[in-house]
Amino acid sequence: MSRVRKVLDACSSGNGNEESSGNVGFNEESNILDHEISQLTRMRTTPHEHLSRLLPGKGKLPVSPVKMLVGREGNYSGRGRFSSSDCCHVLSRYLPIYGPSVIDSMKSCAYVSQFSEDGSLFVAGFQESHIRIYNVDEGWKVQKDIRARSLRWTITDTSLSPDRHFLVYSSISPVVHIVDVGSAETESVANITEIHEGLQFSSEASDYDDYSFGIFSVKFSKDGRELVAGSSDDSIYVYDLEAKRLSLKIPAHESDVNAVCFADETGHLIYSGSDDNLCKVWDRRCLVARGKPAGVLMGHVEGITFIDTRGDGRYLISNGKDQVIKLWDIRKMSSNVNYKPKRKFHEWDYRWMEYPERLRNIRNPDDLSLFTYKGHTVLRTLIRCYFSPAFSTGQKYIYTGSTDASIYIYDLVSGDQVGRLEFHESPVRDCNWHPYFPMLTSSSWDGVIANWEFPGNGEVPPPVKRIRRRRRAFY
Repeated sequence: MSRVRKVLDACSSGNGNEESSGNVGFNEESNILDHEISQLTRMRTTPHEHLSRLLPGKGKLPVSPVKMLVGREGNYSGRGRFSSSDCCHVLSRYLPIYGPSVIDSMKSCAYVSQFSEDGSLFVAGFQESHIRIYNVDEGWKVQKDIRARSLRWTITDTSLSPDRHFLVYSSISPVVHIVDVGSAETESVANITEIHEGLQFSSEASDYDDYSFGIFSVKFSKDGRELVAGSSDDSIYVYDLEAKRLSLKIPAHESDVNAVCFADETGHLIYSGSDDNLCKVWDRRCLVARGKPAGVLMGHVEGITFIDTRGDGRYLISNGKDQVIKLWDIRKMSSNVNYKPKRKFHEWDYRWMEYPERLRNIRNPDDLSLFTYKGHTVLRTLIRCYFSPAFSTGQKYIYTGSTDASIYIYDLVSGDQVGRLEFHESPVRDCNWHPYFPMLTSSSWDGVIANWEFPGNGEVPPPVKRIRRRRRAFY
């Protein structure tokens, strides 16, 4: 039986013990991801076979856009148009590696970068109680300038509603604020020029000065009716916006919950990542009866700083303080909900110490991840990572900020570093790829919001490889 067949059979049977060491689905001989997701990625980014060759013989990948255009005009595929995979094959080669141009510069650290789902708006959150929303379609004009309320230390997260009418922001407090960003006013000073309604996530807090715990991560559901949040009291919270009340609290982990998100548009599954080194999957349909997670994903040897869902209810990635990103298939999760990982180096603190060299190649013997991506650094702050957009790249890449002031782009299947963008002078905590265009915008602790693009002048892109750019002065 082939290795691919074994992995797929294990996934379908729910057996999480196919391999107890190393990455499940990792082919060491070819150094590529050998799993169902690699086939799905290739299907999303491979052109029709008749567009890949104009003459008899085997076509070679990647196919040039000129050859594909000729094939389309000749209707070689029989469709008379490009399919979504044809488009992704072309667009995924045009990485946003040029520039950057400076969108904005503030005197405080930038913590958040976030495009709206349609790419028309961009949200940047800064440490000194400042959030700006830019209209991307109107030349990055500031559409909303928000002065936040009741912050402790910094804005930890923001989230735009799917209809782009509301923004929520969190801090190290149990109160999440919601702002109407569809109003005509540009200046939005909390409860002076506009109402910033406080959503209370703690039933015990009596006022805004009660900092019994903080919110590290907050996300809207796909229908915009709920919020999910991860907190410093080791819990996950779900807030019902229509009822204006907390609908669910889950004592989820043994340490801070740094990242949460809904797995897909149904809202049934929730992913969480914690400083206890674990990712967990929560199924709300059976949570009341069981009171436990649907499964546990172990593999990191240090705490998890961020997670991102592929949106299909199966795959997610996580960034860890062990300086790696891991790819997961929840069908390989363990049912051992009592699993307690052991820290390898108790004296190490990621906020001010370098990662010990002797730990860099240590592997968790219980690792259930599909693949591990290395090269970036995760220190000082909760560095974020993401899948690249489905529309333009077929989610062919994953990308992340880094403490070394760079942005790293990895090939999902091969694990190769295909891009490294250098410009900032301080850690890049967050960066976000435009959902439709080859554009990536980063936020750094140097206070700069920078925008990377692929030039629209028709020039031929260079081969996909590590790209280094000189830093420029932004003053």
